[in-house]
Amino acid sequence: MLAAGGTGGHLFPAQALAQALARRGCAVELFTDERARKYGGAFPARKIHIVASASPRGAGVMAKAVAALALARGTLQARGIVGRARPLAMVGFGGYPSVPPVLAATQLGVAAVIHEGNAVIGKANLFLSPRVDAIAKGFASLGGIGAAVAAKTHLTGDPVRPMVVEAAAIPYPGFSDGRLRLLVTGGSQGARVMSDIVPAAVEALPEEERKALVVVQQARGEDEARVREAYARLGVEAEVESFFSDLPARIAGAHLVIGRAGASTVSELCVIGRPAILVPLPHALDQDQSANARQFEACGAGLVVAQSAFSPQWLANALSEAKRDPSALAARARAAKVAGVPDAADRLAELVLATAAQKETSPR
Repeated sequence: MLAAGGTGGHLFPAQALAQALARRGCAVELFTDERARKYGGAFPARKIHIVASASPRGAGVMAKAVAALALARGTLQARGIVGRARPLAMVGFGGYPSVPPVLAATQLGVAAVIHEGNAVIGKANLFLSPRVDAIAKGFASLGGIGAAVAAKTHLTGDPVRPMVVEAAAIPYPGFSDGRLRLLVTGGSQGARVMSDIVPAAVEALPEEERKALVVVQQARGEDEARVREAYARLGVEAEVESFFSDLPARIAGAHLVIGRAGASTVSELCVIGRPAILVPLPHALDQDQSANARQFEACGAGLVVAQSAFSPQWLANALSEAKRDPSALAARARAAKVAGVPDAADRLAELVLATAAQKETSPR
């Protein structure tokens, strides 16, 4: 059984693990929330369970009490499901919807593993970490944990979907036509800041450089029309959509990616091997995206810029520099590729099965 919050950042690595486990003869069931309906249709699980959950981060005592009650109710629901199924193992991928099923598994003596894709542990996984048998980590360094929890960690990398591994076989694009191919993405929901800044930065470029751009941009639904119109007015070849189901192939077709720094985004950039300008989500309580971005930058794969400094002029200068020095972009692409872990799903599957086997033979 797998448990994941209903966003792409949690579900995509869970999906990759599900496929790796299926190759090893394991049936898979998923715990998640209503948000997963956008992604869950393609999830390789024989059953999908939705149980009560909520984030206790809301302001005020009442909001926290309501969230605690929802998590308690979800744990009781999950205990019933887990108790009847008696799975070999439960694997959590973070997000508060993963708390009830993982907690239920630990209470029932089922082997429990959590995967933390970020470079700083999230609050849900932090709560679960003392209770589980093993912790898989996506980055070599995992912040926010103590020595007792660190002793249970195993470096597996962040599992990526098969379409990402397929995209990794695509060579870095050449520059024979003199054009710079740019992919702009803001995560599974798009990011308004990208719609505000990137077209304005393109407009600030000299006309010759602007005409040499090819842009693929993910924009929020309410921003699509204005972003599309901006590029049309500037005479820039651009494709603008709110969601790309083939995003890994789009990454592979880009010379440079501009995006957020979620764990899945950074892992996919590394496995495919593409340089990026990363703009971490500001004001995050865990500052997880900033930590992810710093590790990506440290391996020589890209630039990190705070959203407060991410201005049209800053980006225009960065794009001009990229256009002037394509060999530097190619070098960053190679650095990203070196940092990638394309077999992370298999590594995690082996850890899960080994943990389950150890739990089965250990005295209770």
